[in-house]
Amino acid sequence: MMSDIVKNRQNEWLPRIEAELDRYTAGCGSMHPVLLEAMRYSLLDAGKRIRPLLALEFCRAAGGNPEDAMPFACGVEMIHTYSLIHDDLPCMDDDELRRGKPSCHIQFGEANALLAGDALQPLAFETMLTGSRLRPDLTVKAAATLAHACGAAGMVGGQMIDLENEGKHVGLEELRVMDSGKTGAIIKAACLMGVIAADGSEEMMAIAEKYAENIGIAFQITDDILDVTSTSEVLGKPVDSDIGNDKSTYVSLLGLEKAREEAARYTTLAIEAVSPLGEKAAFLSAFAAMLASRIK
Repeated sequence: MMSDIVKNRQNEWLPRIEAELDRYTAGCGSMHPVLLEAMRYSLLDAGKRIRPLLALEFCRAAGGNPEDAMPFACGVEMIHTYSLIHDDLPCMDDDELRRGKPSCHIQFGEANALLAGDALQPLAFETMLTGSRLRPDLTVKAAATLAHACGAAGMVGGQMIDLENEGKHVGLEELRVMDSGKTGAIIKAACLMGVIAADGSEEMMAIAEKYAENIGIAFQITDDILDVTSTSEVLGKPVDSDIGNDKSTYVSLLGLEKAREEAARYTTLAIEAVSPLGEKAAFLSAFAAMLASRIK
């Protein structure tokens, strides 16, 4: 069961995140109307907003005003959404369902979906750079952090490994390397940008990095478990897609029960990482536990 602090913070932030995402995209009036519609179709009123929440709450935990991190929170969600649009394309994972509705390319066609993802990526950085009210050096540091995380050394590189590994048996270490890029890099960027928005210490950056690394692995293991135990109606996306694409996963390598144990272990490590923060870590600890509870 979700803890009260997670419920309260979600009630506090989710409407604000949605309103800001709407505002930042509604201002793109000079865009082609079909392109803008495709972008907003995939971005708005959808998803758990995990990465924006982490950015806002790490800013709070680092002693800052979470509102200062809002442009960064919106930017990371735009990057995440662009990656989902592209992941679903026939040339990638070829999934027809995303966030409980037809994938962008099913709704708008492949070319328009590709362009919608392409447009969301620069809009993320425009949002961060023009929306921030922080010192320029902090804004640039945050933008550079996200740029690194979503590029060849992070998310795109991880996706490349994922495509190369289709039809192959890979070991746990290679799987972790892939997932640290494909899934973990953007989660880590969200956490670090929250600390940057608070002008947090190097110690706080290290805590955020350790938390993010562990929660990222736990999140991916949980997704692998749900891919074989849940339903499309519950997840809002296809299940058994990894099996269909002949991919190695934590479940295929470890078995279901061992994968559950590993998800719990990495969740514990994430919670331990923020334990030096005391009460300031209450949401972050509860949020990690809530994400893991999806497989219980």
